[in-house]
Formats: sequence, structure tokens, C-alpha cells
Amino acid sequence: MSVTTAPVWTKARREPGWLVRLFDYKPFLIIACLLPALGLLGVFLTYPLGLGIFLAFTDTTIGRRGIWVGLENFEYLFSDPIFWNAVFYSVFYTGVATIGKFALGLWLALLLNNHLPLKSLLRAIILLPWIVPTVLSAIAFWWIYDPQFSIISYLLVEVLGWRTTNIDFLGSAWPARWSLIAANIWRGIPFVAISLLAGLQTISPSLYEAALLDGSTAWQRFRFITFPMLMPILAIVMTFSIIFTFTDFQLVYAITRGGPVNSTHLLATLAFQRGIPGGQLGEGAAIAVSMIPFLVFATLFSYFGLSRRKWQQGEGND
Repeated sequence: MSVTTAPVWTKARREPGWLVRLFDYKPFLIIACLLPALGLLGVFLTYPLGLGIFLAFTDTTIGRRGIWVGLENFEYLFSDPIFWNAVFYSVFYTGVATIGKFALGLWLALLLNNHLPLKSLLRAIILLPWIVPTVLSAIAFWWIYDPQFSIISYLLVEVLGWRTTNIDFLGSAWPARWSLIAANIWRGIPFVAISLLAGLQTISPSLYEAALLDGSTAWQRFRFITFPMLMPILAIVMTFSIIFTFTDFQLVYAITRGGPVNSTHLLATLAFQRGIPGGQLGEGAAIAVSMIPFLVFATLFSYFGLSRRKWQQGEGND
């Protein structure tokens, strides 16, 4: 006797809607995910940059719509000794501060890469200058450099007796310039040290063990292993350091406001002074636009530094 089974009816599968198919389309999904970031970049980066470039070619002032004047603002700047003083100090400030930050930062990174007691606590302490807001750091240094209440002058005069008068750190051009550079180095060391420490910890210990077996010295291990392997991260960190230092504003403006007698103006602080308190928006924008070639140079430096990765991995350079 045969048993017949009832047929099993399955519900027809519905075709996915157009919206589902659209989000399954990979190019559309990529664009949809990038749109929020592109929108933020457009609002907060592209638009201000474009507006600044446009204003640089006008005589716009605060409260008055300007007219197109072409290169007139740049021609005036090229004959302005204060502008050239700001260019000189911006380059000098960036160069000396970057060298100082990398020398001390690399030394700290190499030190912290060893097995030290309380290593985690030391790393946290080194990060403090980077965590503290820039304005608070500037106010602290403003007190340190104060001509009457400076702790440095107190130690040299009252404690050690090496001087008879207090040091006027911010009263003349070059002492003020070096004081700002010292403050910038103190603030920038943690970023360099922690970044390079992260790079050091990616280097395989077997490379150092093989070098030790070959009888290499500490300098040879640094020159032929550490430095080449750090080159990619070194290029990136140096690029960011150059950009942050060259465009520094808060530290300089809070401590000296470009004084004494405009001797410590960076291009960023001079652009602000001419554009906002001075009311000459076109001239201030022209000064800001003149910073672009220096920033492009820093970006190219990073690109060519990263191109050494091929050489690191044993591939030939084209």
C-alpha cells in the first residue's frame, strides 16, 4: 500500500527592492560612506581655503566688501620688512624646533624602548606636555619667562648666585625668539617620542640579535637597522611636526603676541594680526596664502620619505 504525501507549498521569494539593490552596488556604497567625510572636509577645509585664496586677491576689510585687486596685496607684502621678518622667523623657528624635538624625542624613544622599571608611568609622564591645552602651557611659560617672578631667574640669582639681575626673556628680540622655541620643543617632544617608540616596537628583535652575533656596535645597529626601519614613520612624524610648528599660533600669540617690536611674529600670527585686529582681511589672507608653498614642501617631504619603503623591503627603486 503506497502512502501519498501532500505537496509542500513554498512561498515565492520576493525580488529585492531597488533600494536594497542600490546598496548592494559596491561603487554606490563606497560613495555613500565617503559622502559625510567629504561634506565635512568641504565645509571646514575646502570652503575656508577657497575663500581665503579669493580674499587674498581683494582689498576686503572688516565691514566692507572689497574689489578685485589682483596681486596688489602680494606686491605690498614683498616690500614689507615685517612680512619678511615673519618669513625668516617662521623658517628658523620651524627648523630649530623640529631638530630639537626630534633629537630629544628619538633619545627618549630609544630609552623607553629598553626594559626600565615603571616604564608605563614614565610614558604617561612624558605625554603630559602634549595633553595639557596649548593656552595653559603658554600661560605657564609666560610666568616662567616673567622678568620679575621668573623661577629661572630666581634660581640663578637667589639660589645659585650666578647672576645679580633677573633675565628679561621676552624684552628683546633674540631672547624672546629662543624662549618661544624652547616652549615649542617642550610641548612637541611627547608626540615625537611616543610615535617613534611605536615604530621602534615594530622592529623585529631578531635583527638586533643577528647584528650582535656579527659583532656590531650600538652605533652600527642604530645606523643600519634602527634608522632605516624607522624611516617611514620618521617621515610621517617629521611632516606633521613641521606642519604643526610652521602653523603654530596659540603658543606664540599667548606668550608674546608677536613682540617685542614684531620680532617673534610667525606667518600665522602676522596674518591674524593684519586680518582681524588690523581689519585688513585681504592682506591677512594674502599672508596666510603665502604659507601654502611651505606646507606643500612638507607634504612632498613625507611622500619621498615614504618612497624609501621599497628599498627597505629589498625591492629596487625605479
